[in-house]
Amino acid sequence: MLTTARRRSTPWLILRMTEAASDVERLLQRSVRAGIAPSAVAEWGRVGHGTSWAVTGAAQVLPERSAVNSETWFDLASLTKPLATLTLTLLAFRTHDLTPESRLGEVLDEFRGCEIGGLPIKSILTHTSGLPAWLPLYCLADGNPKVLLSRLAAVGLEKRPGAEVVYSCIGFVILGMVLARHADMALDRLFHQQVAVPLGLQDDLGFMSAVETHSLCGGATEPTTEKRLVTEQGWDSTLVPAWSPGQPDDGNARFLGGAAGNAGLFGTARGVRLLAGEYLPAGGSLLTGDEARRATRLYTEGLAQERGWGWQLGGTTGASSGPALSTDAFGHNGFTGVSVWCEPDDGRVFVLLTNRNHPSQRENDLHPLRRRFHTLAVSDIARITGLSNTEKGQLRPSGAYCGEAVECEEKGENHRRPGAKRRR
Repeated sequence: MLTTARRRSTPWLILRMTEAASDVERLLQRSVRAGIAPSAVAEWGRVGHGTSWAVTGAAQVLPERSAVNSETWFDLASLTKPLATLTLTLLAFRTHDLTPESRLGEVLDEFRGCEIGGLPIKSILTHTSGLPAWLPLYCLADGNPKVLLSRLAAVGLEKRPGAEVVYSCIGFVILGMVLARHADMALDRLFHQQVAVPLGLQDDLGFMSAVETHSLCGGATEPTTEKRLVTEQGWDSTLVPAWSPGQPDDGNARFLGGAAGNAGLFGTARGVRLLAGEYLPAGGSLLTGDEARRATRLYTEGLAQERGWGWQLGGTTGASSGPALSTDAFGHNGFTGVSVWCEPDDGRVFVLLTNRNHPSQRENDLHPLRRRFHTLAVSDIARITGLSNTEKGQLRPSGAYCGEAVECEEKGENHRRPGAKRRR
C-alpha cells in the first residue's frame, strides 16, 4: 500500500498521493513479485516540500509471514558507514584532539609502531588506506574478540595508501574501534547518545535492535555467502558467527557483539532519510553546513571511484544513483538490499530499503531497481513542487523499466556528462 500520513510530525511537509508515487508503488510490487526481495519500503522527497513513501511485501516469510510497514526496522548493513561511523567521526573532530590527520596508532595503543598504526583517519574515510577490502575477523582472532586488535596490527597493507580506492569494510571496523576508544564508550551507546537522541530518532535508528520492541525485517537464517567467502580464502567456515533475529547480517559485526563501524545499524526508512538529510549543504540540527559540505566533497580526483568521506559520489562509473541524479549526488548501498542517495543542489533524498537476504542470502543486482526508483521519484518530486524537469535541471525519463536503457536529456549544471568538471 501507499501510505499518506505520518505517525510523528517532521520538518518535511506531508504530500498527497500522485500518479508518479503510485508508479513507484507499482515498481516495488513488481520487484517483490519477481523475487528480488520479500519486501520494499521507499521514501523520497525534497526538504521543505514534504515526503512520499511506498510500502509493499512481507517483513518476514519465516517462521511465519508478517507484513512490512513504515515503522519496520531494516538491517542497514553498510549504510552504517556514513550514517553512524562518519557522523560520529565528524562529531569527534569537534574536540580537536581527533582530526582527519590523526593516526590510528595515536588512539589504539595496539597499533603503535605497525604499518596500520601510521594510517590517518582521512584515508579510512575515503577508502584509500590500502587496507584489505574484507577479512573474516572472527577467523583472524580464532573466535576471540579480545585478541582482535593485536591480530589486526600484524595485517599488512595491500595497496600503497592514497594510490587507489579500495572499498574497505576492515577500515571502518577499525574506525569504529577508534571512536569507541576515544569516547571510552561502546559504539552502540555512543550512537544512541550523540546521534539518535539529539535528532529524536531513537525510535527509528539504532544498534542491537530488540525483537520484542521493534518490528524487524527477517534476515538470512544461514550466512551462506559469508561461509563461501571464508572457505575461498582458506579459513575455517565453522567460525562464522551464527545469526539470530535482531542480529546483523554481517558476520564481523555479529562477532563484535552486533555493533561495528562497518555494519550493525538497523532502522526505518524515515530514520535513514532524516539522518542522511543532515548531510545536505545547509546541514541540519546536528551537523553544520560546513561539516556536511566537508564530508560530501570529492577527495579522490583521478582515481577509479569518486569518494567523499564515507559517501560514494554520483560521478562514479556504475554508481547506483543512475542517470536521474547528478554527479554531485552522494549516497551508499548495503548488502542487505538497502540504499540512500541525496541530491545536494536542491535538497532531495531518496531511500530504498529491501530485505533481499531473507530468508536466504541473495546476490542479485539491485542497481537497475535503484536507478529506476530514482527516476520515478524525481518525476514525483517535480510534480509535487510544481516545477518542470527543465526548470529543475533534471533528467527526463523515457519510461524504461529495470535493466532497460533510459533515454534522457541533460539540462543545466546539475547533470554533467562523464568527464565534465564537478564542483570541489
